[in-house]
Amino acid sequence: MSLPKMDEIQNLNKNELENEILNIKKELFKLRFSRANKQSFKSHQFKHQKHRLAQLLMKHQSN
Repeated sequence: MSLPKMDEIQNLNKNELENEILNIKKELFKLRFSRANKQSFKSHQFKHQKHRLAQLLMKHQSN
C-alpha cells in the first residue's frame, strides 16, 4: 500500500476537507486505542494516517 497522494485532496472543498480531517483524527484514535489494548492492528496505518493528516492540514491552512 502506498502513501496517499496530494492529488487526491486538491478537489476537496472546505467542508469536505474538515470532515476528512475529523475522520483521520478518529481513525488515529482508534489505532492508538487498539495498540493500547493489545488488539490486532496494522502498524503501517499509523504512518499512512499521519501522512494523510499532514497533507490535509497543509491544504486547510492554505485556504
